[in-house]
Amino acid sequence: MGIRAAVKLAAESLLVRTGPAALSRRAFRRRALVLAYHNILPDEIAPLGDRSLHLPRARFVEQLEELKQHCEVVSLDEAIGSTWAPAADRPRVAITFDDAYRGAVTIGVAELVRRGFPATLFVAPAFIGGRSFWWDALGESLTGGLPESVRRAALEGCQGIDSSVRRWAQEHSIAVRDLPPDACAASEEELLAASRAPGITLGAHTWSHPNLPLLSPQDLRFELERPLAWMRERVPNHSPWLSYPYGLWSPATAVAARAAGYRGGLLVSGGWLPPDPKDPLLLPRLNIPADLSREGFLVRMAGLLCR
Repeated sequence: MGIRAAVKLAAESLLVRTGPAALSRRAFRRRALVLAYHNILPDEIAPLGDRSLHLPRARFVEQLEELKQHCEVVSLDEAIGSTWAPAADRPRVAITFDDAYRGAVTIGVAELVRRGFPATLFVAPAFIGGRSFWWDALGESLTGGLPESVRRAALEGCQGIDSSVRRWAQEHSIAVRDLPPDACAASEEELLAASRAPGITLGAHTWSHPNLPLLSPQDLRFELERPLAWMRERVPNHSPWLSYPYGLWSPATAVAARAAGYRGGLLVSGGWLPPDPKDPLLLPRLNIPADLSREGFLVRMAGLLCR
């Protein structure tokens, strides 16, 4: 552990031990929070891909137990809605997963169902069937982290389009690695099985996970409308919620999402929901990175660190 990480952990532990986290949690007891996860890996698998996205099962279970103790875990609709009546004087928390990784769809959903927790899985159907994502394929060759220059080239120069990023990487002699199945997208059969579990719904993560603000109006419309049609044809238990790829949006993106028929759109930053959200197409979430400690999780659940 580096010096910076050690100092951060010590500060988080102090906040938890000395009471500010509990005091702050009480201040947020009537508020709502949407958690953004990505993947859940078996504990025996070493870190891989873009390391920040792949949470070990044991750490996920630990966080679920903390949620069970301190929060009311509700569906996304209940977290956003104003008519929810609390069963206890505790904050509402909705659980979401981006990308429909196989590990999330199988291991993660199994742990949620075991506790009776609802969740929403955001799917980019173009990847369904075991495809890997560019950030993992490059992250595996770059020791788990993407330099800012690589990320910028991928998101801006290549518009976040998977095939374009891989082509750019090869042109710049950056290896594109294979990933094990649990770190790739789930199969359609696995995804449909998960959607039949109690409380599990599917939402859209666009069709192919591009950087939406950089697309032409025609391509933007395609990316937003096609996943809704895909879900209507296959998934009875789906919901017209959108998770913006990379958390990137623009006013034109939000307008197009509303026109396509989405009930709301979610970012991947911003923390707790405001008491009275002004625009359902721009709702914040709290991203949960894989290396977040138990103390760090508790501090964030208390509202002390919200981003």
